[in-house]
Amino acid sequence: MKKLLIFTTLLLIAQIMYAQEDKSKRPSPPAQAKQTVGSKTITIDYSQPSVKGRSVWDPAGKVAPIGKVWRTGANETTTIEFSDDVKLEGKSVPKGKYALFTIPGEKDWTVIINKGIKWGAFTYKEEEDVVRVTVPSKKAKSFQEKFKIDISKKGDVAMVWADTEVDFNVK
Repeated sequence: MKKLLIFTTLLLIAQIMYAQEDKSKRPSPPAQAKQTVGSKTITIDYSQPSVKGRSVWDPAGKVAPIGKVWRTGANETTTIEFSDDVKLEGKSVPKGKYALFTIPGEKDWTVIINKGIKWGAFTYKEEEDVVRVTVPSKKAKSFQEKFKIDISKKGDVAMVWADTEVDFNVK
């Protein structure tokens, strides 16, 4: 009985410590992009990895794999939430909260809105995709050390990291 009480107490302490982790002190801190477009609110929660001198668009998949599904940030899966039904690059997406994945390419990226909000991209399932669109990538105006997502009042979502920028529109 005494061993069970000690084990339960230690387990409870471990859970409390884990729950109180200060995510802002992570190497890839959490960030949020939020904007009201017309009467609709778009919220993107993500983590900001840094370049740290690495080749981030790595075909071998060590950071952000070219041609493979990427969680579009670091740590937990990036989420995108729409307060109302929207059109993403002209394709309908019902209101709700989704995972935002991408497939980086050398000239084009695939932007994926997916029902499966899990940790990272390790459990990504294509059959849970709500929408997939292909958009061009371009050279960023300036080098961006930390991955950053911005949303304009017109619904233009810009993802910028290192020397690359990828934009898509939500209305």
